[in-house]
Amino acid sequence: MKKSLMLYLLILAVLMNLFTYMFYSQEVKFEQNRYEKTTKKLRDSINLVKVKLDEADYFSLEHNENAQNYFDNTASGGKIILHEKLIPVVTEKLLDFNANPKGNPYTGQDQIGPNKFIINKVKILNHRWIIADYSNGEMWGEVLLKYFVNTDESISFEVNQTWLYQK
Repeated sequence: MKKSLMLYLLILAVLMNLFTYMFYSQEVKFEQNRYEKTTKKLRDSINLVKVKLDEADYFSLEHNENAQNYFDNTASGGKIILHEKLIPVVTEKLLDFNANPKGNPYTGQDQIGPNKFIINKVKILNHRWIIADYSNGEMWGEVLLKYFVNTDESISFEVNQTWLYQK
């Protein structure tokens, strides 16, 4: 009886080892397969986001070579203006007008109530156009501006069209 008990225990131990080995070997394959699927999904998602970002940046000075070439005035004896340096300068000059006590004059809106309109976000579309988002804390709007880089390297703005959304 003792021998049959030992035999049963030995068979049970061998079966446990066999099942444990099979479980862990299949688990590794399962995890590798799951990792590959997840990696593929993430790569597809990243590629999709890159495509959408490229489409969204189509209208921007940073990605518009024709607009960048506009600032290459060497043929007419002028200076080269690098768009990498121009974009933050134009944005800063426009946002500096937010300090005006009546609000930023380039929103195209007069002060309504106690709050003044200020520009929150700026996107330079090309060598001539800017789109900006503005608000007074209660009302929101957008404005399309023209900007000019003058020969003395000053920057001037002109409101083309503005839109104030309903509350």
